[in-house]
Parts: sequence; C-alpha cells; structure tokens
Amino acid sequence: MDENLAADLAELPALLDAVRESATDLLTGIETRPVARAPKEVGPAALPEHGIGLGRALALFRERWEPQFSGSAGPRYFGFVTGGATPASVAGDWLTGVLDQNAMSGEDSAAIELEHQTVGWIGGLFGLEQHTGAFVSGATMSNFVGLAIAREWLGEQLGISVAQAGIGALGPVHVLSGTPHSSIVKSLSMLGIGRDSMRLVPTMPGREAVDVDRLAEALAALDGRPAIVVANAGTVNTVDFDDLRAIAALRQRYPFWLHVDGAFGAFAALAPEYAELVDGLGEADSVCVDLHKWFNVPYDAAVQYTRHRDLQLRVFLNSAAYLTPPTGTPDFGHLVPENSRRLRALAAWFSLTAYGRDGHRDIVQRNISGANSLAERLVATGLLRLVAPVRLNVVCFTLTDQPTTERVHALVDAIAESGETFVTPTVYEGVPAIRAAFSNWRTTDTDVDRAAEAIAAAALALG
Repeated sequence: MDENLAADLAELPALLDAVRESATDLLTGIETRPVARAPKEVGPAALPEHGIGLGRALALFRERWEPQFSGSAGPRYFGFVTGGATPASVAGDWLTGVLDQNAMSGEDSAAIELEHQTVGWIGGLFGLEQHTGAFVSGATMSNFVGLAIAREWLGEQLGISVAQAGIGALGPVHVLSGTPHSSIVKSLSMLGIGRDSMRLVPTMPGREAVDVDRLAEALAALDGRPAIVVANAGTVNTVDFDDLRAIAALRQRYPFWLHVDGAFGAFAALAPEYAELVDGLGEADSVCVDLHKWFNVPYDAAVQYTRHRDLQLRVFLNSAAYLTPPTGTPDFGHLVPENSRRLRALAAWFSLTAYGRDGHRDIVQRNISGANSLAERLVATGLLRLVAPVRLNVVCFTLTDQPTTERVHALVDAIAESGETFVTPTVYEGVPAIRAAFSNWRTTDTDVDRAAEAIAAAALALG
C-alpha cells in the first residue's frame, strides 16, 4: 500500500477529527465570512507525484484555497436561488461520502429503498402522492428528465417510440410556455427537440404568468397535434405562478403533456397562506423540484416526478446482462441518465427526519417575511424602487434614478465588494434590475438589516 494511504488509514480517527474541526470553524464562522469573493487567481501548481497525506493536504487547502471561497452557504447570500445546508443535511452528506453507495441498483444495499422513501416524503409535501420520482443532480437535469419523458409521450400519441426510432421520427415538436427558465431551453437542445421548438405564449399584463386564454389559442392552432406545455410554479425574476389548475383543465380540449417547473416555487405549498399558488400541481405529468435551493441540502440534489413511469422506463432503460431486469419497481439505473449515482437522498432524509414538515415550513415562512422586510427597507431609502411586487421570496428592484445597465451593474459590484451581501443582476420588462433571493435557513431579521444597509449605502455612493 502507498505509504501515504497506509499512514492515513492508521491515523484515520485523528484525521477525521481534524476535518471535523475545520468544518466546525467554517460553519460557525460563516456569518462573519465575506459573502462574496471577487475572482482571484490562486496560481498554478504541479501535479503531486508522491502526495503529502491527508493532514498536510487539509492544511494546504485551508491556506491556499479556503480563503478564496465565498460565504454562499451563509445567511446574507441572496444571489441566484442558493440555499445553505441544514446541520442534519450536512451530517447526511458527510455520511453519504463515507458509505459511498451507488444508488443505482437494489441488489446489494438498502440505499434505493431509502431513496424511494425520501422521494415519497418530499412528494407528500407538494401533493404529488400519485407521482413517482428519482433524485437527480439539479433543476436542469430534473427538467431534462421530465421533458425526455414528454418526448416519448409525444411519440406514443403518433404511434412511434422515440426511444427506439429517434427524434427524427417525431417530426415537428411544439413546446409552449409563458416565461420558461433557461434550463428548459437548454434541455430542449440536449434532447434533440431544439431550441427553436420553444414558442413563447403571451403573459398576463404586468406579469410573468402565462395568459391561459392565449395558451388555449396557441393549442387550438395546432389542429389536434400533441404538444408540450411548460408551466411555471415560480419564475426566476418575480416568482410568478401560472394558473396550474386552469392550464390542466385545457387537456379536456387539447392533447398536451403538462410539465411544471417548480424548482423552488413549489415550496409555497409548505406555507398555508401561499399554498393556493401551487393548486393543481398534482395534475402535472411531470414536475421539477430542486432541493439545494429552498430545501437547504448541499449541492447537488433535485427530484424529478412523473405520473408516467412506464414511459420513463422506456426512455432510460439500461439493458445489460449484469443488471437486474426492470421488473416490479425498476432500479434507478433504468429511470434516470446516470448509471453511477451518489446517494443524494441521504442528506434530504436526514433533514426531513430531523426537522419534519414543520421545520421546513418555518424556513419558507421566515424567508418570505425577510424578503418583504428587505423590500420595505429598500423602497424607504428613495434611492431604489421595486420593478414587481414581492410575491414570495424574491425582491426584484432597481435604481430610482437612471437605471441603466452600467449603473445597475456598478451597484451590484459595489454591493458584492462590501462583503456584507450578494445579489445578482437581471432585466425585467426591459429594465435593468437586481434580484435578492431568500432561501437560506440561517437568515434572520438582523441579516436583513445588514443587507439593507449595505445595499442602501452602495446606492447612495453611486449617486
């Protein structure tokens, strides 16, 4: 055995204690760590020929790399939709690495049984009890899987199997949506359906939610040809929601597959005062739910759900002599793109077991309250204005005076430079703007105050 491996094995308990202490330092100090880091080149290093062992590698990481990492897991990181990691999910993720299960097959481990249980629990949070699902790497892959199954459904309506005959046998594909996330269009490219297949349907005035009447017109214009409709349960800029119940009702008149992108907006279901926003989610043929966003488990983790496992199996069937045939409940290797699968479900199992529905509802409700509080603080400065109402957990705002692209980006840079908080730029209805997305379990009123003060100070300095 290599001498470094042998030495690490002999000293493993002490070395793991050192890693634990390092992780503890990071987690307990996350609130004082600069929220964002300006990209800075660390510098090249030669590939180690002999290695230095875990202890010295840990010390080198802490000296060379750790200082360059952002505090994105902390309570004032409002960029994109980035959750943190609850204590229980960190424990689950650590044990996931220790156990190193390949959650593909049930031949040698209870790993996939745990995944099935966790998928069922999560589905129960959103009213998806009639759906089956599987863990994937994130919202992009969840949308990809849902649309791959939709592609097979389209073929079935035309009497062909796309999985067997290929996309060329399908002919023109029509994908309709009001405000699709970029990962939807990316998935269409990867699936061979093509980005040009996306047809944007007009939205409601002043909204990102699709106009259902205009959607009905677009479907009627297809003269009975089956289509894919992508609905939103929470858009990126303003967390707007399509009327899922009304869209689902259109299937009584028109043939289409209903995919709902509920990456983070689906979590509205946990807050009774907002649950009506996702009314009808259970009617969808496929649903995307992202867990490393508002569920606060470590990257990467999401779940895809569908009511058509038979079609999913047809798409992702993995035939090989050494694999268990897909009888009864298929192994996950027959249901998702990966054959080698990290047991992502364990971190989610730990978090649900530790905190339950109530604990995760608390995160959602506190984040929504924080978003509304930040919006009030920013508007009160007179330097900033909202470009859309706060519908859930995202504040979309811009400069009151001269909100040009250059000035808005300068403001974003200045906010990041403060180290107090981090937000991201966007464009809404042609206006350069900024998004602050709340999704971290640690965020408190004090964090909202600090973020508001940093943003206001940067806006004042900009003039």
